Amino acid sequence: MRFPALAKGQVAVVAFIYRGCHEARGCPASLGLLRELDHRLAADPVRAARVHLACVSFDPANDTPERMHELRELMAPKTDWEFLAPADGAALAPLLADYGQDVTPLENGDIRHVLKVFLVDDQSRIRNVYSAGVLDPDLVISDIDTLALESR
Repeated sequence: MRFPALAKGQVAVVAFIYRGCHEARGCPASLGLLRELDHRLAADPVRAARVHLACVSFDPANDTPERMHELRELMAPKTDWEFLAPADGAALAPLLADYGQDVTPLENGDIRHVLKVFLVDDQSRIRNVYSAGVLDPDLVISDIDTLALESR
């Protein structure tokens, strides 16, 4: 699975999630951040044109394309926001490795993971990683604007 190529000056904000996550400071917090970014970007079309949002499930057994489509409908994105479901673990593994996103399936069906949201530039370089302590939409917007200045 590959993300769409970003045009010069574009960035992506990427969150790895799974729909079965029940930890408030886990996947729901990532989704909340992306939803807030979606709303803020919708209010600023110039900035929105530079940003691609993506949620990628790391639970391909349960988060089918249909379930990710349901999540998309629930979130009702106003900007360029994808909800992606890898075909299987083999398709997911290299992506998780590229991003340094560790996940460990547990016997009860939960998945242990560290919340990470990634800011990726148009050269596919990870420029920042936001975790539970720094899921601040103001910070992410500021970093997006900083990268826009760099690309000029």
